[in-house]
Amino acid sequence: MKKISVIIAHRHQTSISLEEEFWLELQRIALEQNLTINQIVTQIDSERKHENLSSAIRVYILNYLKNNKA
Repeated sequence: MKKISVIIAHRHQTSISLEEEFWLELQRIALEQNLTINQIVTQIDSERKHENLSSAIRVYILNYLKNNKA
């Protein structure tokens, strides 16, 4: 499990816990979309339906991978 500090919407600092595999995938997706980690987490946070941000990130990654199969 990796704990990561992020800043949401340029104003709210928080930390999220993600397994290493999810962290690497989030980095890859952010790079692919030309976004910083803070930007992609802000986007996920603004659209989330899950109370827990770490869970919302995992679901986002899963959906992203399902919708962008090679």
